[in-house]
Amino acid sequence: MALSYKSRRRWSLVILLVGLPAYIVAAVTVLNWLDRPPLWAELLVYIVLGVIWALPFKAVFKGVGKADPDAEKPNG
Repeated sequence: MALSYKSRRRWSLVILLVGLPAYIVAAVTVLNWLDRPPLWAELLVYIVLGVIWALPFKAVFKGVGKADPDAEKPNG
């Protein structure tokens, strides 16, 4: 089922304001539980985790920054 433009905007806002900070806290917590890895390995893990979080939400974020395609066009 495809989400409407308004629901995609709302879900993207929820994901960015609630989900992303929770994901960051979880990633930092898990890395702190491990023994301190070398700096290059820690940086690599943060880069990979920074990219991976957005992949499942690609469909939600797609086209959110553009104008509403269902909105009426102004006459003129």
